Amino acid sequence: MQKPEFNTEEVTKIIRGRRSMFPAQFKENDPIEDSIIEEILENANWAPTHKLTQPWRFIVYTGEGLKKFADYQAEMYKMRAEKNGTNFIEATYQKFKEQPLKASHVIAILMKRTEGSGIPVMEEISAVAMAVQNMYLTACAHGLACYWGTGGPTFWAEAREDFGLEGEDMLMGFFYVAKPATDNWPAGKREPIAEKVNWVRG
Repeated sequence: MQKPEFNTEEVTKIIRGRRSMFPAQFKENDPIEDSIIEEILENANWAPTHKLTQPWRFIVYTGEGLKKFADYQAEMYKMRAEKNGTNFIEATYQKFKEQPLKASHVIAILMKRTEGSGIPVMEEISAVAMAVQNMYLTACAHGLACYWGTGGPTFWAEAREDFGLEGEDMLMGFFYVAKPATDNWPAGKREPIAEKVNWVRG
């Protein structure tokens, strides 16, 4: 393969311009073409991965699938409250039922371990996180609103079987994607990198 030529200015621009946008900033009832979501996922598939284990897995909810997911997490929340004797909050229940419907697509993010690979779990988690970064960059390059959230079923043990998780597999959250309701792009802020780096020169 011939060495590719990259436009470093454009690479820097998309990395520094990537933003999270949330359901309140989503344009509702205006779905994104599946072909763009497929491009987002294909770019996720090119994340770095030790020993090529490619631990990322995705479940894409769209159309009526969004309602199926919304109802699932709302009812799971209610069931867990009853089972565990914890406080049931109606507003939280309604949020679970309504928030996914504001998106065009919701993508469940899973980490699947390769049995016997010998690779530390941390490396597999990191690989999936880098896949999500690729998703973020691609979505933002298309001018889409998106965010990675770890609410809802992410850490619910009761949901593991429903998502086909075994052993050290993990549900790592949900990636929401929609068209933005505004042309205004969120401002970004970072503290200077010099405050976070030590150089050892000899």
